[in-house]
Amino acid sequence: MKKSQIIISVLGIACIVVLFSLPRFIIDNDEGNAVISEGENRQDANVEEIHDAPLGLEERNSINTLTSDLEKAESKEKYASLAEEVASLYTKSGKYDSAAFFLEKAAVKTETVESWEKAGTAYYDAYSFAMNEQKVAFLADKAKTYLNKVLEKDPKRLDLKTKVAMTYVSSSNPMQGITMLREILEEDPTNEDGLFNMGVLSMQSGQYKRAAERFEELVRYHPENLQGQFYLGVSYFESKQNNKAKKQFQLVQNMNSDPMVLASVESYLERL
Repeated sequence: MKKSQIIISVLGIACIVVLFSLPRFIIDNDEGNAVISEGENRQDANVEEIHDAPLGLEERNSINTLTSDLEKAESKEKYASLAEEVASLYTKSGKYDSAAFFLEKAAVKTETVESWEKAGTAYYDAYSFAMNEQKVAFLADKAKTYLNKVLEKDPKRLDLKTKVAMTYVSSSNPMQGITMLREILEEDPTNEDGLFNMGVLSMQSGQYKRAAERFEELVRYHPENLQGQFYLGVSYFESKQNNKAKKQFQLVQNMNSDPMVLASVESYLERL
């Protein structure tokens, strides 16, 4: 997850987009199950609407030139190279769904593990930023398709398995995602992405004490994880562990100089 995906307005200043776009459920870690209290069925979005993102004139002209060359490319390698150039321009402009669309074209053309991973990761990034429900469903399915192809070849890629798990969590079958995350932590109890996402899911369901436990584990093994350090403070705050929250937010202040992060931290400290 990127910082821009995570820290925006909540309680006046900071929130997590993903937290409140996921279906609500309770993770019962002691009994090993989850109780789903709310879910949604989503339909596929129109692909043309998804990847037709508005751009500036200069960027659009560059992309038009590259896409014209793309259709004339005689080799798979040249085609993939041009598609990646187009995707790079879209990524720089923050149009992650459009970037994924062209990386998928390269993946279909070349059928390599590397191209599947690039397409799947790009679709996951686009999914992470999407707010429209149809977009979320469409992009998540695309991400799963390509990342699962990589996992079939290399099942030990826990980083990719975590991404796939999170796409299930925001679907009509969130238990499959929870199960996958638990499998990841059983295989690697210190897995950074697994611990982080389980903490996020506990926050989303209002289980802030459990979230704090997850984030405590996370920062014990990965103290440089700023997002985990920040959410540990939020979890302490929400679970009324004020002394711990104050110390944790002060720690985050000393770790980072980003104005957005510092403003969020200061907001919490003012309420302690």
